[in-house]
Amino acid sequence: MDARQYAPATQRNREPILAVLSKVLLPGSNILEIASGTGEHAVFFASQLKSCHWIPSDLQPVARDSIVAWKNVNHVENLSLPLPIDVSQDNWQQQVSDKDIDAVVNINMIHIAPWQTCLGLMEGAGKILSSGGILYLYGPYKRGGKHTAPSNQSFDLSLRDRNPTWGIRDLEAVVEAAASANLKLKQVVEMPANNLSVIFSR
Repeated sequence: MDARQYAPATQRNREPILAVLSKVLLPGSNILEIASGTGEHAVFFASQLKSCHWIPSDLQPVARDSIVAWKNVNHVENLSLPLPIDVSQDNWQQQVSDKDIDAVVNINMIHIAPWQTCLGLMEGAGKILSSGGILYLYGPYKRGGKHTAPSNQSFDLSLRDRNPTWGIRDLEAVVEAAASANLKLKQVVEMPANNLSVIFSR
């Protein structure tokens, strides 16, 4: 059986995300991806950023199986086996305590998770990243308390209907949470489909 899962958005956003990552990540970086999902991003980015070491993770077993399947099909040697990381749990960063992590990447998670998950991501990233390390976030955000597009507002309503603890986050609140973890906003890049790349440094 083929355990690979597919996410249609991956094909649409992977090239724009890669363009930003290529500018903010240093060659030879160890990159921890939180909530890797299907693994399509992980395989693509690792194959394009060959000098870097990509470390995927996901809480869901079906996602981790998909990541392994994508890795095996594509023979990407600089892609690790996935870790079962849950950033809502205290001290999750201990799972990578034996590694030097230069960057943490998180794509399309914090709006499809409780706010506590975002806080846990920030707290752990602030602990594992050394000075100059990068936290990269991608997804939709509100700015100044307002949605940036009608489609984002509709998406936000659908998310909250599914789970009242989910929803598109205020960028300012995310920046504040990052600052509490000694992560400073470095850059915000407007992306296709009304998404943002948000880059922090330790």
